Amino acid sequence: MATLYSVDGRVKEIRPSNGVNWSLEELQTLVGGYIEVVLTVDNRFMVINEQGKVMNPPLEANFPATRLYLHGRRDYIAGPAVVVDTKLELDGPDDDEE
Repeated sequence: MATLYSVDGRVKEIRPSNGVNWSLEELQTLVGGYIEVVLTVDNRFMVINEQGKVMNPPLEANFPATRLYLHGRRDYIAGPAVVVDTKLELDGPDDDEE
């Protein structure tokens, strides 16, 4: 289970298509581009668009996600954000086999 934080303040529980972990393509679709993973204040993982600040002006900051962001007191999240509880949800079991 993961949580999608939209810029308009909506918060929605979401699941990956395979029910276990997120594919890169799914995450890129949810955040609207290349992903970056940052930490939350409660040690979860937040997936954001690495160019979110370029694509979204500061007035469109994602306030619900910014409050969760580890560095939210001095920085902000722009664009949608996906928060997952564990790194395994981001890195499927096959990712470490190379």
